[in-house]
Amino acid sequence: MEAPETRIPSIFIIPLMQFLVGICLFIALLNGQRDLTVLALLILGIMTGARLWSRLGLSGIRYSSMVDKDKLFPDESLALQVTAENHKFLPVWLQMSVAVTGGLEPSSGQRGLTGERGLLWYQKARFNWELIARRRGVYRIGPAHVKAGDLFGFFPREKRAGAEMQVIVYPRLVQLKPFSLPRRDFFGVPGAKSPVQDPVYILGTRDYRHWRPARHIHWKASAHHNRLQEKVFEPSEQEKVLLAVEVSRFEREQASESFEQTLEVVGSLTVQCHQRGYALGLVTNGVAEGGPSILPIGRSPQQVPSILEILARLKMRAEGSLADMLYRALELPWGVSCIHFSYGINGGTPSSAQYFQNKRIPTIFVVGSSHSPWDGHTHRGTVYSLDEIRIEGARKP
Repeated sequence: MEAPETRIPSIFIIPLMQFLVGICLFIALLNGQRDLTVLALLILGIMTGARLWSRLGLSGIRYSSMVDKDKLFPDESLALQVTAENHKFLPVWLQMSVAVTGGLEPSSGQRGLTGERGLLWYQKARFNWELIARRRGVYRIGPAHVKAGDLFGFFPREKRAGAEMQVIVYPRLVQLKPFSLPRRDFFGVPGAKSPVQDPVYILGTRDYRHWRPARHIHWKASAHHNRLQEKVFEPSEQEKVLLAVEVSRFEREQASESFEQTLEVVGSLTVQCHQRGYALGLVTNGVAEGGPSILPIGRSPQQVPSILEILARLKMRAEGSLADMLYRALELPWGVSCIHFSYGINGGTPSSAQYFQNKRIPTIFVVGSSHSPWDGHTHRGTVYSLDEIRIEGARKP
């Protein structure tokens, strides 16, 4: 929406003009000019009343703002609604504008989020906008900037209203070429298909089969369904994948485009591994704005959103060494495989590779630059470039 034109609504709001009108009133009274007296009194009365009206304009108005979703992917849209309610008998003129940062843009292509309404007594007005997320990141909406006053708009008064809202835009999901993940667990099959099951972790129930042990019968579920139900257990061992993102070299090379493409691949791989039933974790030495940079390996329903949120918050700014974080701040369970992402396989990557080699963790290295030699370091794993696993120009539906 185009920004409203800033102009003076009336020359009579200028103190000098009001002073001249007062002189005209004095002269008209001295000379008995009835019409001029009435005109001067009318102008001064309107200005004084409008000024008092404006002072009361912002009082008694309640504001609220909301978005239909606060987490989304690039090219998705969200609806923003700001509500203003006049809780007094005095009508007001109201202009509402909302500041939006970063990669959120109005879907209509307009320049700003601005609306203008007149509110009668105890009336409610809603301002609605649609925003489109253009790129990954954490963005803030609001607070609203409110300008209110008399219905003539002679003496507007301004204030900030409502709370600031935060919107998280996940990395774009892209299609990946098939490539084999490093496997270490023999029983890396999720659910009831695993040959070895753990009686501690129950996934659910199903109809009891007569050749199954009676100790697996779930008696409460059987009573509820009026037929025998047995427990479905989680496997004792499942595939565990640690995603490691090394940011230092991206920062040194100022490779922002490669950094964004890498995070797109990490996010897409996270969703892909979760669909296969893998347990996932994430570690990075990058600065995650307002959030953690380490997520222990797990398989809860919130694991994928948590990883995507860390990726959304991640800045191309390193904080310490990834190898130090692996040694000091992360405890890995047995049977973990690792996919390591970096700009090149030199720089800080050999230190991380040495950690995985010492821990006997099978590792795949994915690099954003295909022109980065290994500098003679030995490693235990396979090296891919982004182009080898990412389908260029293809987005995940």
